[in-house]
Amino acid sequence: MIRNIAGSVLALAGATAAVWSPFRAWYDGRHGRDYAVDELFTGITDAKADLLGSILLPFAFAALVTLVGVLLRSRLLVAFAGLVVLGFTILWMVRVGQAEGGLTVGSDGTGLGDGVANAFGGGVLLLLGALVMSGRGHSHRVDRPHGHPRPAPETPSAPPEGPSRPPEAADPSGAPDLYAAPDPYGDTRTFEAPTGPPAPDPERENPPPRG
Repeated sequence: MIRNIAGSVLALAGATAAVWSPFRAWYDGRHGRDYAVDELFTGITDAKADLLGSILLPFAFAALVTLVGVLLRSRLLVAFAGLVVLGFTILWMVRVGQAEGGLTVGSDGTGLGDGVANAFGGGVLLLLGALVMSGRGHSHRVDRPHGHPRPAPETPSAPPEGPSRPPEAADPSGAPDLYAAPDPYGDTRTFEAPTGPPAPDPERENPPPRG
């Protein structure tokens, strides 16, 4: 957030300096608004250009791109605006150097003026603003598709069962084995023999008849 604010301030300051530069002296007291844009491609002449057709036009376009880039927090647009300002400034210096046979800087107001310094500095500020800006933030939240159910939570697996008890041989009489060892995997209860009165003997109750 702080980087975006600082970069935006630098970019806006650079765009302001670039737009203001054509109203300052560029060379031998001649203002930048007097140079036509098409003269940068065909050659510098002494003709005075219209304001909308002067070198102000590309600088105003760069300022508009800068404003859009600041609003969108786009480093690419701000850097592009800086390249436009620097590109037209350097192109103007090349054409004036060809027309004048070289560029000079004089303390009496001759040669390069402060308008060129403003344009060149504005382009540098635009590039610095693009470097300082952090750009648009990216969200790390992953959106699930519409209607896609959430995965069910994993449940702990059941503990493995112990070794199964081997099947016992079935008793043909169906009576339990009273002397069998207790099963360590099953019921550990023991069975006791009944302690009630003995069953009556049918021979004693009904003795056979004597001879």
